[in-house]
Amino acid sequence: MISYLKGTIIFKDTGSVIVDVQGVGYKVFLALPTLQDLKEGETATLFCFQYVKEDRLELYGFNTAEQLKMFGVLNSIQGIGPKAALLLSSLGSTEELKKAIHNKDARFFAGIKGIGNKKIQKVILELTGKLKTLKQENGKEEDDDAVDALVALGFSRQKAKDALSKI
Repeated sequence: MISYLKGTIIFKDTGSVIVDVQGVGYKVFLALPTLQDLKEGETATLFCFQYVKEDRLELYGFNTAEQLKMFGVLNSIQGIGPKAALLLSSLGSTEELKKAIHNKDARFFAGIKGIGNKKIQKVILELTGKLKTLKQENGKEEDDDAVDALVALGFSRQKAKDALSKI
């Protein structure tokens, strides 16, 4: 499984690049913000998701492991394939996506080709549960609630985080 590439961008196209890694060219599909960051002739480091189906083998690339993880969560939703997950993940930063999901903001996801309002509602519903599970795995959800409570009591966010890290 290919999960990381480091090489030279030898060709940049709409929605993808070809990365030369020691003489082998890999076509990698990218979200628009990632694609805009890359230039032909420069060295790129990409975290990758390898999509394998009986009639295709595709790579999807991201600047950070966190973006890759968010893509994986989006791609795991029934009815959302890797191309739709890539479009969804390109709507904003990982934090913006999490905020839109937390606020159940369907307008944030509007206008994506092939994804109607009903599917957007399904995505928001499923992601709410999956992101909560991810937070629990990382051990952060309880800390986030505690930090918010301390901020509400008048502590600065940084002081609250520092105090909780000592507990």
